[in-house]
Amino acid sequence: MQRKLPIFYSALMLTGVNLLLRFVGTSFQVYLSGRIGAEGIGLLQLTMSVGVMAMVAGMGGIRTATMYLTAEELGRGRSKNVTWVLSGCLLYSILFSGSVGVLVYLLAPAIAIHWIGNPEIIGALRLYAVFLPVSCLCGVMTGYFTGANRIVTLAAVEIVEQLFSMVCTVLLLTLWAGHDPVRSCKSVILGGCLGACMTLSALLFLRLQERPRTGKRIPMAARLSQSAIPLAVADDLRTGISTVENLMVPKRLALYPGTASALADFGVVTGMVFPVLMFPAAILFGLTELLIPELARCQAAASHRRIRYLVRKSLRVALLYGTLCGGILFLCANELGMRLYQNSDAGRYLQWFSLLTIMLYLDAVTDAMIKGLGEQKASVRYNIITNIMDVCFLFILLPSHGIFGYFISFLVTHAINFILSLRRLLMISKVSISPIRGVLCLLCTVAAILAASILQPALLRGFGFAVVFICLLFCTGVLSNADVKWLRRLIWKK
Repeated sequence: MQRKLPIFYSALMLTGVNLLLRFVGTSFQVYLSGRIGAEGIGLLQLTMSVGVMAMVAGMGGIRTATMYLTAEELGRGRSKNVTWVLSGCLLYSILFSGSVGVLVYLLAPAIAIHWIGNPEIIGALRLYAVFLPVSCLCGVMTGYFTGANRIVTLAAVEIVEQLFSMVCTVLLLTLWAGHDPVRSCKSVILGGCLGACMTLSALLFLRLQERPRTGKRIPMAARLSQSAIPLAVADDLRTGISTVENLMVPKRLALYPGTASALADFGVVTGMVFPVLMFPAAILFGLTELLIPELARCQAAASHRRIRYLVRKSLRVALLYGTLCGGILFLCANELGMRLYQNSDAGRYLQWFSLLTIMLYLDAVTDAMIKGLGEQKASVRYNIITNIMDVCFLFILLPSHGIFGYFISFLVTHAINFILSLRRLLMISKVSISPIRGVLCLLCTVAAILAASILQPALLRGFGFAVVFICLLFCTGVLSNADVKWLRRLIWKK
């Protein structure tokens, strides 16, 4: 049996993979923006938002449920039950994804004409629907390998999948799509679908190679419904509302007097700014991916002390890392917008959203820990409330304030969601935190930004900010020699 990695090295492995995949994905987004322009990116984002809604509905919360249930069985020393867990999750996924795929295929004309406003996109939507079950089954298998801590195997497969998908997509774009935005959408979707087929085949083969032992059949229906259904409801509502929001934004934005092209502005924010904003978060995604099964195992073993330890350390890492990335993005935003996209609006909007980096990165870690501790229903409530608020705010603010209204709505709703999630996490983990460290961290950030803003060029400005910021953290006591020793022991501990 493969030797399982400690959580630090597993997180390190996923971090490297996420960074590589995020770098490739962001580079590909830059390539696409140069090939089909801002309006083409806007059309692609609208099409993909419908595809994501179909994917989430077809997934039905099963990926996280598979991860959670696998980790729970292994945490209780019942490895023979994992086969029944995986069988139940695969059957659940086939039923959900197959039903959603048929529905999307039949409704593709109506969605293309009435939602997206482009009947030529029908073929792209139907292509997505045909391959939807394959993509959802991939989610089940990746959930199993993560829950079983088979991180090295999963990382290798994900790298191969991304490279395979990229090669297929670039070939389709070069040999067939040209600069046509509709064909480009089909190329991107087909490339991803072919990658999903390869991944599913590889992961199923690797699972069979384990020659798993099977125990006595256990009932899975009730446990699956308790784990997956709340997640499915939350994900479906959140994604459905998000899709309505994405389809609504260009139409409401067009009513703002200062908007030259609503679809282009929408493409700049969602297709250019957000990929750069969340690119550094790939380092945190390795941690969040592992916190769910790790906390599930700890809860199953009643290891409350370790739960509190993980909560404190994870929140602290997310705070410091989010602050560091936010400062660098703020100082380098304009240069990044011009160098990556040759678009000054991209740099300006990136500077706005970089102010929210700390909150966004903390929220990602907090949400993962809530799910790991079995609080999916709380996540459902918070997401529904804030997503509905977001649609209402956008409907009101976009015609009068344009893109700035989009930013205000994003800020308010994400702040409310984060506050509610953090409060719930601290309550169930019985962890208390002091706001002093957070305030000192923000003060260090402001001081470092002021000190580094006089430097040129942007690369030197970002490096100067990082050096000054870290020095100020040590001077204020936010970081100490004990933290350095802890990190050294963590890295070199055998």
